[in-house]
Amino acid sequence: MNLKKYTAELIGTFWLTFAGCGSAVIAAGFPQVGIGLVGVSLAFGLSVVTMAYAIGHVSGCHLNPAVTVGLAAGGRFPANQILPYVIAQVVGAIVAAALLYVIASGAAGFDVGKGFASNGYDAHSPGQYSLVACFITEVVMTMMFLFIIMGATHGSAPAGFAPLAIGLALVMIHLVSIPVTNTSVNPARSTGPALFVGGWALAQLWLFWIAPLIGGVLGGVIYRWLSGEPAGTVAGTQKG
Repeated sequence: MNLKKYTAELIGTFWLTFAGCGSAVIAAGFPQVGIGLVGVSLAFGLSVVTMAYAIGHVSGCHLNPAVTVGLAAGGRFPANQILPYVIAQVVGAIVAAALLYVIASGAAGFDVGKGFASNGYDAHSPGQYSLVACFITEVVMTMMFLFIIMGATHGSAPAGFAPLAIGLALVMIHLVSIPVTNTSVNPARSTGPALFVGGWALAQLWLFWIAPLIGGVLGGVIYRWLSGEPAGTVAGTQKG
């Protein structure tokens, strides 16, 4: 039933956004025992692994508009299901950001203006990277993410390991790109926090929709060309 698939995508994207962004907002810089860049990278990757095993058999566990669009471009997902999947993902991310805001604002000195795990370029890039550098980073990282997803979920790939490969890929992506864009590769994940930060975060949100979607399409199309006709959707292993 499609409603169950959409609900699974909402819950899964909620978990990715809440766990991933929550690790950045609450735990990354905690005095003396902060988890830092590596910890945040692991949190995003583990959120994907856990949800891939939990709901992969229900919805394919995309959790990401760029993954949904990329899988459609790669011939693994019906185009007429893109919009409802994306809506469910964005709603899940917004709910996660809202809950995270309620929790984080309970700490003395909390300032949502400091970023709230939002993505940005130029002055709002963690490393002050330019718009062009951030755009290229998001396209390439999302392209490789889709390439790995397509390969790991191919019918000829080793069975049962796709969630681990995909989760570890997301860890690697964050390790490289957090200093550049704070890592998006996921328009839904970017939208939730940006709505609460407002201002510059909303003004720059366009990049974190356009670049990941372009990268997702490129990754899906390139893998489809490389491997020939895809073997079809492998239940329980698609995700992003």
